[in-house]
Amino acid sequence: MNKEIGTPTDLRVAALPGSDSAPVRGSRRRRSQWIAGIVLVVLLILGSGATWWSLRGPAPIRYLTVPVTRGDVARAVTATGTVNPELTIIVGSYVSGVIQQLFCDYNTQVKAGQICAKIDPRPYQMIVNQDKAILDVAKAQLEKDKANLTYAKLSLDRTVTLTHREFSSQDAADSAKNAYDQAMAQIGLDQAMIEQRQAELDAANVNLGYTDIVSPVEGTVVSRNVTQGQTVAASFQTPTLFLIATDLTKMQVDTNISESDIGGVKEGDKANFTVDAFPNRIFEGTVTQVRQSPQSVQNVVTFDAVVSVDNSDLALKPGMTASTQIVTEQRKDVLRVPNQALRYAPGGVAGSTSAATGNAPGPIPSNDTGQAQLWVLRDGTPLAIPVVIGLDDDSFTEIAKGAVAPGDLAIVGAEQGADRTSQPLLRP
Repeated sequence: MNKEIGTPTDLRVAALPGSDSAPVRGSRRRRSQWIAGIVLVVLLILGSGATWWSLRGPAPIRYLTVPVTRGDVARAVTATGTVNPELTIIVGSYVSGVIQQLFCDYNTQVKAGQICAKIDPRPYQMIVNQDKAILDVAKAQLEKDKANLTYAKLSLDRTVTLTHREFSSQDAADSAKNAYDQAMAQIGLDQAMIEQRQAELDAANVNLGYTDIVSPVEGTVVSRNVTQGQTVAASFQTPTLFLIATDLTKMQVDTNISESDIGGVKEGDKANFTVDAFPNRIFEGTVTQVRQSPQSVQNVVTFDAVVSVDNSDLALKPGMTASTQIVTEQRKDVLRVPNQALRYAPGGVAGSTSAATGNAPGPIPSNDTGQAQLWVLRDGTPLAIPVVIGLDDDSFTEIAKGAVAPGDLAIVGAEQGADRTSQPLLRP
């Protein structure tokens, strides 16, 4: 009985290791086969893709073009300036004193001769009264001395008569003559004294008149530098009380132009400028003066050029900063291409670098006679055309000669990519 019971138990224990190892080995084998199949498929796909890529050829070239147009080309000098009235008058004071009254303020419209302020006149009025009294004394002295002269003349005549009759001595006649001459000299002295006193009175009246601060011109008060009750001192320097612009409808822009650009600027050149207050408005003017006096600041030499501009709507204010362009040379209705078209050259297509797009900085490549090369796209094929260039500005270059016409597509760049061959970059 023990043998029958033990035999099945031993067989079950001995069979357990064998029954587990067989399924594990089969599972691992199937997994390895599955992975190998996946790797083989991936390798086949990669190989096919590489073969297709090597056989497809280079990507098509996309040329970036802009049309050749007719228009204006203008070369300009840029400068910064300040808007000012054409004529500004400084109104000051010749006498010292306290501002008693103010009649003008900012933006006041004044006429020539209009009183803008008044200095306390009392001290100067007293001087006038004093000088007038001194003049009256001098005139009275003259009348007195005239009476003395008359008496001296009578005495002289009487003494001379008596001397001729030998009733008086010659010495008495000489004394009478001397008294008469002194009376005559006193009259001259009195007249000179009267003229001196009159001049002093006139000067006192002038100073009294200076207590009225008067506008010498018709215009607009653009600055007031004094207040009522303020004391002004004119002992050493005339103080500035008001600034009056004669006509704000006519303004000028005082620009500073570098010495490298001043050679092309001349009177009569057209100019345009903008101010921060009206960034979308372009003001137009004319160069009316190129001043010969240089201005040197930190070894930078500039010259002043004056641009006159109409300001009928009073939009421009004194002191505004103007960004100015002075047109030094201009061509109207000429054949032109964008500057980057003349800088384009094939060979840098791969990677689409700036050298291949014509946007590289620097001058337009040409020889001494102005000959250059322009690439145009005709029937989908780039063609190099020799041209002679003329005037150029920041955007366009004039084509003086060459087998190009308006509407031709000038190449400004190229890149490998889509099949599109034309893409306007600039407005004509």
